[in-house]
Amino acid sequence: MNFSSELISRLRDAKVVSVLTGAGVSAESGVPTFRDPGGIWEKFRPEQLANFEAFMSDPDFVWSWYQHRREIMRDVKPNPGHFALAEMESIFPEFNLITQNIDNLHFRAGSKRVTELHGNIERNYCIKCRIFVDEVDVKEKKVLKCAECGGLIRPDVVWFGEMLPRKALVFAEDRAANSDVFLSIGTSAEVYPAAMLPVIAKRSGAYTAEINPHPTSITPELDELLMGKSGEVLAELVSRLKGALK
Repeated sequence: MNFSSELISRLRDAKVVSVLTGAGVSAESGVPTFRDPGGIWEKFRPEQLANFEAFMSDPDFVWSWYQHRREIMRDVKPNPGHFALAEMESIFPEFNLITQNIDNLHFRAGSKRVTELHGNIERNYCIKCRIFVDEVDVKEKKVLKCAECGGLIRPDVVWFGEMLPRKALVFAEDRAANSDVFLSIGTSAEVYPAAMLPVIAKRSGAYTAEINPHPTSITPELDELLMGKSGEVLAELVSRLKGALK
């Protein structure tokens, strides 16, 4: 991989580095994506499953599908891209990992500073009293009831028609606007407002690079495109960066 001297130089001198990760990073671990052929939405329309009205209409059906997704995700492991990002956290004075993914793989790889824009499928909460329920038996296919108030338990993920968690979004936008370098990794740049983060960073003066197998709609607005699998590109980038810092 040919990294520009500008990217290596900017990373070497950076005080604040932020990254946005999307479904492409998890796909390299075997997590099905929403939009790719053969993905999880090919058999079901999104509106059948991923919205509050569908959940209230048939909570057992929606719950069982998310349980199936949990089973798939618990069988996959973090890939070299996840581990490279976890290592980057220890390199820079401030490193912000912002993700659209809900699979918990960044945490499992060792990252500690993770901002989750779309929630985390490993967490659940009661729709009535909002108490969180973390430990769930994936074999339980019928929706759970809250032990405190009897309310329905739902996955702690952002469904269609719901707002992103405000605290997470405000933090992500602030860090994008105050980063020295911003990397957009494995995201289609089709889901807003997350897709605007690299653009915010660029317009605020950050050096911006995209890591993807193919260009996206925001590629022309950024400084650099590193075409390839995120696991391979990030592992090599960390190696190059460590050499530059010696």
